[in-house]
Amino acid sequence: MTRARILRLGLLALAVLVLGWFALRPAAIPVDTVTVGRGPVVDVIEAEGRTRLVDRYLITAPIAGQARRQLLEVGDPVEVDQVLVVLDPLPAPALDARARAEAQSRADAASSRLRGAGEDLGAAQAAAEQAASELARLEALGEQSLVARDLVDKARTAARRADREVASARFRQATARHELEGARAALALGSRSASDAPAMELAAPVAGVVLRRYYESSRPVQAGDPLLEIGDPAGMEVEVDVLSADAVRLRDGMAVELHRWGDAEPLLGRVRRVEPAGFTKVSALGVEEQRVWVIVEITSGRERWRRLGDAYRVNAHFALESRTDVMRIPGSALFRDEDGGWAVFRVQGGQVSLAPVERGLQGGSWVEVLDGLAEGDTIVVHPDRALADGSRVRVR
Repeated sequence: MTRARILRLGLLALAVLVLGWFALRPAAIPVDTVTVGRGPVVDVIEAEGRTRLVDRYLITAPIAGQARRQLLEVGDPVEVDQVLVVLDPLPAPALDARARAEAQSRADAASSRLRGAGEDLGAAQAAAEQAASELARLEALGEQSLVARDLVDKARTAARRADREVASARFRQATARHELEGARAALALGSRSASDAPAMELAAPVAGVVLRRYYESSRPVQAGDPLLEIGDPAGMEVEVDVLSADAVRLRDGMAVELHRWGDAEPLLGRVRRVEPAGFTKVSALGVEEQRVWVIVEITSGRERWRRLGDAYRVNAHFALESRTDVMRIPGSALFRDEDGGWAVFRVQGGQVSLAPVERGLQGGSWVEVLDGLAEGDTIVVHPDRALADGSRVRVR
């Protein structure tokens, strides 16, 4: 075999080996990358909240009555001492034909008794006059000793009895008159829908707007029934429920930003109170969570949030700590290495290398890097599970 032939066979074998190596080596993994830079990192607690009025007033019925039709609509303004609700006395039950006939009979009987009492009074008065005249005659004769003394005493007793009969007849007449009035009132009230008694008016304690009305058409109400709810929209605050583990990190007076309230520019506020008692709430995943109400006072001007109403949804951002100019990377680039520490994949020459990092403040989607990277390094975000130290990559 000549040297030239040997050389050709060697080159052919080398080409086959090179082609086989390219064919069998792992393909480059597509990755997304970002450059390590500097910027602010803010530790923020985010939670959903809702607006509420600081002062709201519930108008209730102080007594049982018939509420007149409500003419105020939700959102209507009201002034101090403006009449909001008018209560009439409850109407008497209507009488059917038999009950009305019975009531008419009772009224007629009461009228007859009144006339009879009047006649009894007249007779008693006549008898009293007769007894008084007889007593005067006998007393005159007794002074002349023309009649016995016991006759005079009997006449005096008869006169007193006659006076008592007159008084008793007057009482019976008054009783009959009241019975007649009661029978006529029952007959009259049972024949119409309402009495003529004056109405009770419930006035507004403060100026504001109508938030809710509990009835519209006229209807009977009982004492304590809610009728109308009013409040002042200028006094608005936000209630936010946060996890109890986050609530212990909040302080009164802490700055708050309110996002997603209807405008791109957030509203400013501050924590007014962290309530001391928590409550249990079931999350969307069915997990029981202990949460705490945090009350936020809106500090932005009223003209900015004038269109906000009661129970509107907002997103509250509580700024716990912030650093303005630090080296930072996206939190999605970090993962746990085999030693349990934090690491990232650094891209160099089409390959990735494992780079342990020491992280600092974390807030939002950013993490402060204290050690392990340099400004300008390229790292992988959202690393794939197939990535390992030395893997070939292709930047998408």
